[in-house]
Amino acid sequence: MLCPKCHDQVLVVLERSGLEIEYCGGCRGVWLDKGELEKLIALEGSQPVRQERPRQNREDWDDDDRRERKRGGFLRDLFDFD
Repeated sequence: MLCPKCHDQVLVVLERSGLEIEYCGGCRGVWLDKGELEKLIALEGSQPVRQERPRQNREDWDDDDRRERKRGGFLRDLFDFD
């Protein structure tokens, strides 16, 4: 299927949490079929809330140059295509 916005890009079908989501690599658009948005909303509400752990002293981690990942919800992980 071609992207409705780009008209020349083929949509990539990805399976996430039991849903087939169409994704365009050109415009980075996400396309859902009928009823999938409601399923996503229901899945988001069913995810347990993560409790923040107290920060550890990171003085000995000064050489760690990895970026700290921001905590997001279920939808952040769902749409992480990179």
